[in-house]
Amino acid sequence: MGAALTVRGVTKSFATPEGGEVHALKDVDLDVEDGSFTVLLGPSGCGKTTLLRCVAGLETPDSGEIMLHGERIDQVPVWKRRVNTVFQSYALFPHMTVERNIAFGLEMDGISRKDTIDKVNEALQMVRLDGLGGRKPSQLSGGQQQRVALARALAKQPEVLLLDEPLSALDLKLRRGMQLELKRLQRETSITFILVTHDQEEAMAMGDQVAVFDSGEIVQIGAPRDVYLAPRTRFVADFIGEANVLPAQWSGDSISIPGFDDLHRSLIVGSESAGEFVAVRPENVIIEQAESGNGTVIEVLFVGGLLHVEVEVQGSTVSARQSSMVAESGWMPAIGDRVQVGFRAGSVRVVEA
Repeated sequence: MGAALTVRGVTKSFATPEGGEVHALKDVDLDVEDGSFTVLLGPSGCGKTTLLRCVAGLETPDSGEIMLHGERIDQVPVWKRRVNTVFQSYALFPHMTVERNIAFGLEMDGISRKDTIDKVNEALQMVRLDGLGGRKPSQLSGGQQQRVALARALAKQPEVLLLDEPLSALDLKLRRGMQLELKRLQRETSITFILVTHDQEEAMAMGDQVAVFDSGEIVQIGAPRDVYLAPRTRFVADFIGEANVLPAQWSGDSISIPGFDDLHRSLIVGSESAGEFVAVRPENVIIEQAESGNGTVIEVLFVGGLLHVEVEVQGSTVSARQSSMVAESGWMPAIGDRVQVGFRAGSVRVVEA
């Protein structure tokens, strides 16, 4: 498959009330494969929503190009772009029924009454709201209102569906259910989805590819597993899931971390030129009871079936995660225990500052 959406060198700045300037996007490049589910992930103010709004036509880039299936669209009026957007606020017409909300955009496009009815019914079936077409938005739950917003967007059969944090207003259980629904809808329709979120778990669960934003730039892009297991920078390691980010220094064929014996290259992933920090995921930290160990347990938390242990090692706090089942030795860590902290082979990744 080719690219559904191509972004090249897009920049966007905004004036501040104080007379300054905020650089929301800095020379951003992005390729979104046709029929894929791409997630734009990052903290508030990082530029992800600005890029989505530029694609939708709600903002105009200062420079750069945005192409939809090879045709440039950054100068095309918003109503002529073959994309549709689902917003966090749903933006449903409160005085219209569900059916009328979905039909409105189709009628504005000049679709015949018969075809509009067929498309509305098909969209309602798609989002599993059969039989609720005669209700008003106020008579629906938050999750059902979100489904109406999705049905309205999908009924127009856009080439790309843009989703601007559409699940953030839902409670945790509804949010998890809607994540599955979005994945199902994307697979069944084969429409290219682009989702904006600041929720790392949501991004990891939903995206075919994840683009991580920081200060107006894409700092890493790839499959969720690759971004999680192979962060390139300290920011990505820290932002995606949990990570122990520790200062380190290369010495020949090993790396030195305060409080640890020098680690041989067999434990390390990455090159000397990458930086002066290493990142290790908590599940790759090994702790063993040892009176002369290099660390002291300072916190023990039971989180579901997992045991979260924090250990102080020469001024740094190292987090470890393991099964909450009692180890074969019968030892369970407790606050104040002396322990030996180590890392699984190949789990220590050198990252850029």
